[in-house]
Amino acid sequence: MAAELWGLSGLAASAFLSATLLPGNSEVALSAFLYKWPGWLWPALCVATVTNSAGSATSVWLGRRVPAKELSPRVARWFGRFGPATLLLSWAPFIGDALPLAAGWLRLKWAPCLVWITLGKFLRYAAIGLAMHYI
Repeated sequence: MAAELWGLSGLAASAFLSATLLPGNSEVALSAFLYKWPGWLWPALCVATVTNSAGSATSVWLGRRVPAKELSPRVARWFGRFGPATLLLSWAPFIGDALPLAAGWLRLKWAPCLVWITLGKFLRYAAIGLAMHYI
């Protein structure tokens, strides 16, 4: 069991760092973990989701450190329409790391941001984990 816990620790570190602007690929870490320990699907999904969400929450916090600025009317309408739900895409390549930073910069409310971030991260990891489980 010690090996599995070390594996989960590595997965947690990869997931947290991958959610920041640092390069990383937590999907590969999750896949490797589940290849080695397929019976640990749900603990791995929970660890990856929580730590990756925590990394994105850190990015939201960092975005709040940047002085606020008035938005263009077009961007203001877009965020007014979709708001924190945009963070459902925080898992996506290229734009995913920037969305939590933008949410912080725009001073979006914490609770909805965290809910949407966590939901998006869980859905992505669940799709990968379940695919690994049934392949």
